[in-house]
Amino acid sequence: MMLAEALEACPVVAILRGVRPDEILGAAAALLEAGVYAVEVPLNSPEALESLRRVSRAFEDRMVCGAGAVLSAEQVDAVADAGGRLVVSPNTCIEVVGRAVQRGLDPAPGFATASEAFQAIAAGARHLKLFPAVTYGPAHVRQLRAVMPPEAVLWAVGGVGPASLAEWWAAGARAFGIGSEIYRPGQTPRQTLEKARQLVAAAAALH
Repeated sequence: MMLAEALEACPVVAILRGVRPDEILGAAAALLEAGVYAVEVPLNSPEALESLRRVSRAFEDRMVCGAGAVLSAEQVDAVADAGGRLVVSPNTCIEVVGRAVQRGLDPAPGFATASEAFQAIAAGARHLKLFPAVTYGPAHVRQLRAVMPPEAVLWAVGGVGPASLAEWWAAGARAFGIGSEIYRPGQTPRQTLEKARQLVAAAAALH
């Protein structure tokens, strides 16, 4: 599955911060059952690359799997070697974006300003992560959307939940990175399923 296809089916990217390798497959299966098709394992999670390796191997045809908190070109290589296809960062690092494009991965760099967004686009990024979104608000996206190229996909990440998806969507966000609203370390697959279903229902109401 390609990233565009996954986000078209459901614009939610589940951020599994703190997940362990022995938990990743249960969490991913629950997300799939709910209708979430994109998963991010932040590299500051325990044995993150092993978790990414397991989930990529198990669900590569049904889900887009990648890593978050990617801060260097070397980490991009590690993500690619583990089977990841999505590289998410909290910042705009041209080296990270360039290496991700070189390795055939989808970069989603973090940005706040128009300058950062256009630098990322020039480096090859098409997915742009407004982070932390709650700090800037939907009005920030609305203003940026007016000057962004139409092919740029703006993500709202940080402080976004089911109740606020509609507002962000109306402003022009087309993907949502969801962390604690969908997963907290140690929760059961059943809890993940219930949270994911709420988000999928909220996302379905956007169209």
